[in-house]
Amino acid sequence: MATPPTTWFITGAARGIGAHTVQAALDAGHNVVATARSRQQISTVHDRLLALDLDVANEAQAHAAVQAAVARFGRLDVLVNNAGYGQLGLFEESNAADAQTQFDTNVFGLFHVTRAVLPVMRQQRAGRVLNISSIAGMRGRAGTALYSASKFAVEGFSEALAQEVAAFGIFVTIVQPGAFRTDFLDGQSMRYGSQPSTISVDYAAQSAQVTEGFGARNHLQPGDPARLAAVLLQLAAHPAPPLRLAAGSDAVEVVGAKIEALRAEWLAWRGVSVTTDGVL
Repeated sequence: MATPPTTWFITGAARGIGAHTVQAALDAGHNVVATARSRQQISTVHDRLLALDLDVANEAQAHAAVQAAVARFGRLDVLVNNAGYGQLGLFEESNAADAQTQFDTNVFGLFHVTRAVLPVMRQQRAGRVLNISSIAGMRGRAGTALYSASKFAVEGFSEALAQEVAAFGIFVTIVQPGAFRTDFLDGQSMRYGSQPSTISVDYAAQSAQVTEGFGARNHLQPGDPARLAAVLLQLAAHPAPPLRLAAGSDAVEVVGAKIEALRAEWLAWRGVSVTTDGVL
């Protein structure tokens, strides 16, 4: 029996994982609401596609886009929170404005869209929320302090939200992509800190290593965004999707190493940890 069509709402749909997910959902017969800062950036044309302007950092735009989506298709079944970018570089190379802008998009923008969509899904008593995190949301690395902080925030939010909405038939899944061949490391998607010229000479070698390392990997990443889009369709259709899914062999390795490191540290220090309990 064929799977009945659903309606997908996808942010950051103009490029990369978002654009591939739009195409995969359309190819599977679903309705798609594709959003980007400018809908003219969305090149796909289809009678089951609604392209909308949406800067996720603008809460009013998020609510307006959801209203337009429901007016067109009547319901929303799958939300893909994909919009975001990487603020890279060493922490002291960034300023407060860099941090605010990173969180405005990657965290508060995701909050705005989710807050607009959830009432629709609650009324339906059904829905899927796929939050595109990153392996940087599992492991912080030098040169990703702000980006990792934003993705760690998405992960904690998603864990709590999944428990809050489960009673309404809504599933939340955190997707943790490793390195995928998108334009994530291009200048139009990635940003470096605003004050590298003022950074101490102490960081010079490390800063250069970080910048050169990211540049050398651009468009040579192992992950295929079209294959990830196919996996997102599987997650959306699965009767019991996972809370987390690592995407890519590199992501699987990182998650496994993090689990082992956490366990080893927990074992080594649990004797000290329990000494903080007081007598009641």
